[in-house]
Amino acid sequence: MWDNWLLNGCTLDNISDLLALREEGGMPDSGGRTRASVAMLLHQGATDVEILFIQRAAHDLDPWSGHIAFPGGKLEEGELECQAASRETHEEIGIDLEQGRYLGRLSDIVGTNLPVRVSCCLFCVDRESCLPILNEEVSDLFWVSLSDLRDPLRHRSSWVDFGDKRLEVPSIQLPVENKPVLWGITYRLVMQFMAMLDGDGSSDNGFCTLPEVVEIDEELEHERKNRCNNV
Repeated sequence: MWDNWLLNGCTLDNISDLLALREEGGMPDSGGRTRASVAMLLHQGATDVEILFIQRAAHDLDPWSGHIAFPGGKLEEGELECQAASRETHEEIGIDLEQGRYLGRLSDIVGTNLPVRVSCCLFCVDRESCLPILNEEVSDLFWVSLSDLRDPLRHRSSWVDFGDKRLEVPSIQLPVENKPVLWGITYRLVMQFMAMLDGDGSSDNGFCTLPEVVEIDEELEHERKNRCNNV
């Protein structure tokens, strides 16, 4: 599907139209969760689209220490979601998204066991003109092609540590040496993005209509998988 999508001439110029299909409504209350926003940065290469990922710096008090993520963070008072994503991106990796092109938003992600509600704003940037400067919260930055992210051989179930919990979760093994697997909220956002392109949960135009909010529960999914394995 992805190869045909590229061959048919649908590139980053069309992603904004697909994101516009996201169901809008009055933003419901966050249920006491902390509001946060991240930026998914896309680069259109000669034959593929690439996505930027960061690896968070190791910190004993950070439950996401060392994890693969998108740049982002908490909303400040009076900020809109994509304003926060742009500010945090500039603070964390030194990329000014005012120089990029805003494409739209994915569905927000909330989790039963995660005290946050995360928005994801998509931007198109030219990686050749970006000069990243990493702050102390980020240990590394790298780009991964959509072809690699879609490779079924990279999709697997992995055991991960989160706080004092150990969970078996769906994940992607990235094509970068000595990196942890991609899982959790960032994994869900990547999968949501690829499902949109493929038209899973399709609308009349063959593409995916995104809900405003998606809820995940990694622990519940882990328990459900164990029950299935024991049947």
